[in-house]
Amino acid sequence: MVTSDEDAKKAYADFEKKVKRTIYIDHLSPQVTSSVIKAALAQCPNVVDVEFIVNYTVPYDIPSAALVELDDEIQAKAALDLMNDFPFIIGGMPRPVRAICAKPEMFRERPPHPGIRKEFRWVKQEDGTEYQGMKKLRILAKRQEVENMALIKNQLEEEKELAKQQQELLDGNYNKYDMLENVVQNGNMKSLAQHYGVSLADEF
Repeated sequence: MVTSDEDAKKAYADFEKKVKRTIYIDHLSPQVTSSVIKAALAQCPNVVDVEFIVNYTVPYDIPSAALVELDDEIQAKAALDLMNDFPFIIGGMPRPVRAICAKPEMFRERPPHPGIRKEFRWVKQEDGTEYQGMKKLRILAKRQEVENMALIKNQLEEEKELAKQQQELLDGNYNKYDMLENVVQNGNMKSLAQHYGVSLADEF
């Protein structure tokens, strides 16, 4: 009969294999979805799973990073090279993202490491140095939260401006194609070609 220790070792070994076939992507745009990431990695045979990592220190439900699991370690390496060698495109525009190998501590749900026992307790004021250390960490956490809020607000403003520029570009291209289509349909192609000094194919 398999012991609980053996089960724990097997569960952690399976988790380590999962880590090796997973990549971590951050600096993501709030517009990114699972479909966008899968499209960006379309050259890889199979994206098994996309798990977004939400920044819980800000009151916005937007992803800041993602763990992308692939078929195996070889495909994870290929996806990593793809993300770092080519631009990540959203709405026809390249976006700066960073892709690295995943690490165990990046996963929200992970099995306990065999042989390691964790103990938790409340730190009280009479604990002296430990209490002062935790107090400093708490202050640093609040400061980081404020800084994160400022960064996120700036990012959202940049995303809004970029989306506006992309829409203006798309509208401009649409108007050009619409104008050309009207010219063709109205039989004004020859006069337009003569105006710009261009020879049409049927004139040769």
